[in-house]
Amino acid sequence: MTGSALQIALAHHRAWTGKDLDLAMSYLADDVVCDAPAGRLTGVEAYREFLGPFAEHLLVRAELIAAFGDDETALIMYDAETIPARSAPAAECVTVRDGKIVHNRFVFDRVPFEEFRRRQEHPRP
Repeated sequence: MTGSALQIALAHHRAWTGKDLDLAMSYLADDVVCDAPAGRLTGVEAYREFLGPFAEHLLVRAELIAAFGDDETALIMYDAETIPARSAPAAECVTVRDGKIVHNRFVFDRVPFEEFRRRQEHPRP
């Protein structure tokens, strides 16, 4: 559990869950690729546009469940408490080269957010 990729993944996770987006982005390569449920994002600015609103406005806290890695690849799993969803499990599998995250396969449970959206569209009387 001491690989450099894991240390970078954890530092990135601590930064964005601590709402320090500038620090979080410093762990990403300029041409980072993020494969997320909504599709592929390319470049650090696209990544920031994707992550920023979630981290800055919706995230209440994140509880790390597990983290594993070696020098090139790391996998972290956590449960995010957000304003719309009390529990939003997620996992990130990152590839690190030259000390920067170059790829993130980011998966999360979209159901809690869809349920929140439905409740907003059709509130109960």
